[in-house]
Amino acid sequence: MCTPNIMTLVELQLAITNCCAVLTSLSVSICAGEENRVDSRTVYIGHKEPPPGAEAYIPQRYPDNRIVSSKYTFWNFIPKNLFEQFRRIANFYFLVIFLVQLIIDTPTSPVTSGLPLFFVITVTAIKQGYEDWLRHKADRSVNECPVDVVRRGKAARTQSHKLRVGDIVVVKEDETFPCDLILLSSGRQDGTCYVTTTSLDGESSHKTYYAVADTMAFRTDREVDSLHAAIECEQPQPDLYKFVGRINIYKDKEEPVARPLGAENLLLRGATLKNTRHIYAVAIYTGMETKMALNYQSKSQKRSAVEKSMNAFLVVYLCILISKAVINTVLKYAWQRSPDRDEPWYDRRTEHERQRHVVIRAFTDFLAFTVLFNYIIPVSMYVTVEMQKFLGSYFITWDEEMFDEESGEGAQVNTSDLNEELGQVEYVFTDKTGTLTENNMEFIECCVDGNVYIPHAICNGQILSAASSIDMIDSSPGGYRREHEDLFFRALCLCHTVQVKEEETVDGIKKGIRQGRPTSFYISSSPDEVALVEGMKRLGYTYLRLKDNHMEILNKDDEIERFELLHVLNFDSVRRRMSVIVRASSGEYLLFCKGADSAIFPRVVSGKLAQVKARVEQNAVEGLRTLCVAYKRLSEREYREACRHLTAAKLALRDREQRLARAYDVIERDLVLLGATAVEDRLQEKAADTIESLHKAGIKVWVLTGDKMETAAATCYASKLFRRSTRILELTKKRTEEQSLHDVLFELHRTVLRQRSISGLSVDCLDFGLIVDGATLSAVLEPERDVAGHAGYREVFLEICGNCSAVLCCRMAPLQKAQIVKLIKASEEHPITLAVGDGANDVSMILEAHVGIVCVCLAGIMGKEGRQAARNGDYAVPKFKHLKKMLLVHGHYYYIRIAELVQYFFYKNVCFIFPQFLYQFFCGFSQQPLYDTAYLTLYNISFTSLPILLYSLVEKHVTMETLKREPSLYRDIAKNSLLCWPVFLYWTCLGVFDAVVFFFGAYFLFDNTTFTSNGQLMTTNTQMMFGNWTFGTLVFTVLVFTVTLKLALDTHHWTWINHFVIWGSLLFYVIFSLLWGGIIWPFLNYQRMYYVFMQMLSSGPAWLSIVLLVTVSLLPDVIKKVLCRTMCPTATERAQDGDELARDDAAEPSPRRAYKGASVDSSQLQLAGAETSSLRASDPLPQKLLARLAEGGRADLRSLSPCMLRLSGAGVAYYAPGPETSV
Repeated sequence: MCTPNIMTLVELQLAITNCCAVLTSLSVSICAGEENRVDSRTVYIGHKEPPPGAEAYIPQRYPDNRIVSSKYTFWNFIPKNLFEQFRRIANFYFLVIFLVQLIIDTPTSPVTSGLPLFFVITVTAIKQGYEDWLRHKADRSVNECPVDVVRRGKAARTQSHKLRVGDIVVVKEDETFPCDLILLSSGRQDGTCYVTTTSLDGESSHKTYYAVADTMAFRTDREVDSLHAAIECEQPQPDLYKFVGRINIYKDKEEPVARPLGAENLLLRGATLKNTRHIYAVAIYTGMETKMALNYQSKSQKRSAVEKSMNAFLVVYLCILISKAVINTVLKYAWQRSPDRDEPWYDRRTEHERQRHVVIRAFTDFLAFTVLFNYIIPVSMYVTVEMQKFLGSYFITWDEEMFDEESGEGAQVNTSDLNEELGQVEYVFTDKTGTLTENNMEFIECCVDGNVYIPHAICNGQILSAASSIDMIDSSPGGYRREHEDLFFRALCLCHTVQVKEEETVDGIKKGIRQGRPTSFYISSSPDEVALVEGMKRLGYTYLRLKDNHMEILNKDDEIERFELLHVLNFDSVRRRMSVIVRASSGEYLLFCKGADSAIFPRVVSGKLAQVKARVEQNAVEGLRTLCVAYKRLSEREYREACRHLTAAKLALRDREQRLARAYDVIERDLVLLGATAVEDRLQEKAADTIESLHKAGIKVWVLTGDKMETAAATCYASKLFRRSTRILELTKKRTEEQSLHDVLFELHRTVLRQRSISGLSVDCLDFGLIVDGATLSAVLEPERDVAGHAGYREVFLEICGNCSAVLCCRMAPLQKAQIVKLIKASEEHPITLAVGDGANDVSMILEAHVGIVCVCLAGIMGKEGRQAARNGDYAVPKFKHLKKMLLVHGHYYYIRIAELVQYFFYKNVCFIFPQFLYQFFCGFSQQPLYDTAYLTLYNISFTSLPILLYSLVEKHVTMETLKREPSLYRDIAKNSLLCWPVFLYWTCLGVFDAVVFFFGAYFLFDNTTFTSNGQLMTTNTQMMFGNWTFGTLVFTVLVFTVTLKLALDTHHWTWINHFVIWGSLLFYVIFSLLWGGIIWPFLNYQRMYYVFMQMLSSGPAWLSIVLLVTVSLLPDVIKKVLCRTMCPTATERAQDGDELARDDAAEPSPRRAYKGASVDSSQLQLAGAETSSLRASDPLPQKLLARLAEGGRADLRSLSPCMLRLSGAGVAYYAPGPETSV
């Protein structure tokens, strides 16, 4: 009897316990947010069920392998595209106006607003639809790519988009990985494969990836299909270099074997298999969850200063529109206070209209006036600007001077919305390695315990061969055979991730060994490592290969030494070092470590620290890149302890990076210093000239690098960022250790301000240079705090930087680079910033700046360090030197063109609509339009659109050569000077003045009129009918000719297409008006313009009025330009005058004056007068030669040696030490 009750109670208790457990787990998951979901993914290889006794597994749903980069589908294109377009304020505004015209009785037809809006929306939709169709086409080609998948023990071919997470994929050599894969086994015996990730991070070298030891034995389709394992890993995230997971391998009834998985096991989609016949791998992330797809997600939209100015001007004109409508509405009811004006005999109201409330009638009239004046808002300006940016961007990609033949790369435009921003840059933030320098490393020397080793050194007048001996300087006899020297060379041969590739076979014979020495070449993702290994090879220690997990080196005695590679402690930007643990053939455990001096010196307990440190500092001052090398012998107990720490950290699914960092920190201690290396990274071609030109243009250049201070400073001097006269201010950790940060900051602040007050010069003229390191910067950028009544550290730091002509930030982490850019962007002046870099570590800086440029450098498809940076950059240039033309020429042109486009659009719309406003004072505020509906509709679409579009594409106010020769012209357009409020006000006032001239000029010229018998007005002297439409057509004709000729007067660079478009637009207007008014069109209910235009042109006074009014309208602007150009010309105007003189000189060459001199090979020396003007007064040789020639005497050519003279009929050129100078 009791048993059932007891069982019931037990079951109830278990149920309650289970419910509590469920609720607890649910509450934990809720409190933890999405952490549990994000951190858990279990994938069963081959979709096999978990073995009996395993933990309960709930299958998860994963996306297929379909890549979708398109924005629209066939079904949602129209609604989605319309929604996005009407989010723009201008389009939405015109939609409202169009709807108002449909709802209420307005003075103009809905067509006048609907047709321009339809045109803009249609053109934009076609453009976006075509671009999306191209994306669909690209997606289809990728998703239908064939892939081999192992199913039921055989490889079957399927399409890429049908792949699922857990599928076993076969990839063959030179094929691209279809999704993110975990390597199981390969065709190589050691279970490795070689991969190039050029399409991901730009590195064209071969990287090595590894299969775990327990799966590398599964080498056939059937064997791989029999594998029973599960992978636990993190959910997808976009970091290309991070992966945390583990694989559990089930063997019969034994406990599963767990092995760690990291980035070295993960094959990314888009990478290519190289030098490996085939691999087997399991799909882990598919489709839009792959790291490549996550990295392609859209960046935050950048808006240029010009676009912000356009929106501000639009708000002003919107206020003007509303004020006009309000004024006319008030004046209308003031006018209609008299009963005879309220209801004239020809316009009686209906009973319904009389019963409407006055407020409703007033609001309706307000809307009607708004519709009448709405053309002051230029809706077509936005589509014109978009077309200008899109078409104008091709001038950068077509520029042959920005094409680099060595790399086969030209400039690229990823974001055409920022073209004009290139002309407004005030700060340039540049990386050093690979951007200013070539990133092509050359081993220079190494130092072991203070002894310096240089390959191919000269000893006793003989060049010693590096293959036969070790060349040493400053070392005692026989010192190179000491133990530390051998350990140093072995350390550099073992502590790296270099791969060895043998030379290609010739006539079937592999040329891998020549004269007993290998001639293989090395491949690595780091050029520093290749340079070091090659340097050791020149010093007699050659790294041969990694075979069966053993590293082989050939020592100077031609003996092969083998070391078992046990662990690799990978390099990262935080530790700034890497280590390897190896076991020698004697069984001894050794840890070799190399890294930056700041990362090695604090961990050293013995060694000749002072001597090595002195050599490192000396090399850094010379601009060489330095690394320090140390080692440590491990006992059996220490090695097992290190293995325990590393294994525990690698198997962790959570916080693996932090645990590994702690393990590395424990292992890499108590090191013995061996020595240091010096590698040279040469400066890029014309990098110094580019920086000097940017300085002249008023642009401040900052170098942000991870290198040590001395190395970076030497590069800055070589690149002319710092001049010899530059006074260097230091804000470094070394100085803040001697003084507090507060004292150092305010001391520098006082120094800068005192120098300004003494010199009385502007900030730009002060020649200060600031050096700041990452550690000090972190302290400066801490959360704001007031310091003894002063402003926070940030403000003081910014003021110091603002008074420096150049700033060097060294020892910078990638995130700190972005913080610096953000700090300058948020400063009081809000300057326009540009960031230029070449690698993935520069991406955060490139994204943060207003404009991001990727320097794709010298080699590889997109540079040695990063296609990831290229994807995130707004622009890409082959080399740093191309930045000069990008900013000073293309940026200058783009800004000038678009600034004129924006101001001109507002100007011509003021000219267009203000006469309509004035006309209301003469028609009793009856909302009568001045212009015909066709003119209202086509004014911005056809009559005045093409000339300004062409102007904004091809205008060159000064020549390209002048802009490159005089970088200071860039200052004339700085601070958005052509779109500032005074300039905007001038254009608006000019438009109002021209509109007044149009209207009142036409009104007073035809004021002498009489009434005809049918009630129309006609002039007494010509009998020309002068009604409402004739008056409006006359005003409109003067308007079209004036605004078009205004643009012609502003054009400096004339081509045949300019003439065709400008005069063709005027001709098109005339022809259209003749056809519009000369034919009775059957689709029109009434034709009020019939014969109006022809009747107007048949009158002589009409012709005279057009010419006179156009001249009077253009005269003030011409006079203003002449006076300003004469009295206070700008640098640009002076350059234009110089270009005019140069063209005149080219058209009319000055007569040459011949002088007889000494005969050399029967040639006479002739000197052109024009050529003498280019000589420098400080050059003694031209002075001497000219003096002799001018005196008519014989020039003693022997007295000019060691210079060489080149004789020709046109003149003389001399060759001397330095650049060639024409004489």
